[in-house]
Amino acid sequence: MPKLTRYILVFLLLLVLVAIRSFEDLLFYDPYLTFFENDYLYIDNPRREVAKLVFFTSLRYMLNTLTSLGILYLIFNDKIMIKFSVLLYSIAYVLLLIPFLYFVINPKQEDYYLFFNIRRFLIQPIGLILLLPAFYYYKLNR
Repeated sequence: MPKLTRYILVFLLLLVLVAIRSFEDLLFYDPYLTFFENDYLYIDNPRREVAKLVFFTSLRYMLNTLTSLGILYLIFNDKIMIKFSVLLYSIAYVLLLIPFLYFVINPKQEDYYLFFNIRRFLIQPIGLILLLPAFYYYKLNR
């Protein structure tokens, strides 16, 4: 695949990530979006439907993951890196979903900040931000 085509596709996938973030209110059920925009340390936990929240959080994680994997593949063109990334994303999903569920089911005001950060790893493409420089460094030293 020509470099220009790969760069255009990477740019389009980055736009997909931006669109997911920009239209999060319309695309996903997440009562915590407005909750964490306010002074959440001093207000009560919002009303929520746990199953619906977990489904839409998982959907958002999957969309961000697939888009991120596409970007990683287009940049590095290495299937072994993608397999490793899929493994990392899968393990991260399981390890993050467990405390996420705990905080959703048992909300305590003193845990809001930790919950905010765990939720951030699930709904934002932080894995891509971590893996891009790691794989670049790996490629340089290989």
